[in-house]
Amino acid sequence: MGIDVVDLGGFRAQLADVASAFVAGTFTPGERDAAASRASGDPARHLAVRFAAKEAFLKALSGPRFGAPPRQRRLDLREIEVISDAWGRPALRLHGAARALLDEGGAWQAHVSLSHDGPFAVACVVLEAA
Repeated sequence: MGIDVVDLGGFRAQLADVASAFVAGTFTPGERDAAASRASGDPARHLAVRFAAKEAFLKALSGPRFGAPPRQRRLDLREIEVISDAWGRPALRLHGAARALLDEGGAWQAHVSLSHDGPFAVACVVLEAA
């Protein structure tokens, strides 16, 4: 299991840095489009919770390796994609190295829960053997 909390104030400041490649290097085009099209009119809020989900996934993936070196030093965060179904329920779609890391040692499923409250976005990821 992994959990991550993102402070929206600091996250908005990071997004406002026009010299930063953070958005393009972190989010898929689908995630950026989904955040921009949300009824709230606040794409930063939706990107923040997706960033929290990516971080929570990495924590869930590395948790069982306590005391052992990481399997991979760097992972492209765009390979961890947060998608939503027609009713807004989130799921993770894994690509490339992220999918390969999860599938090592057998089949696994990743479950995600997202939430916002005031100035915070939070995500929890649970990995389950399939």
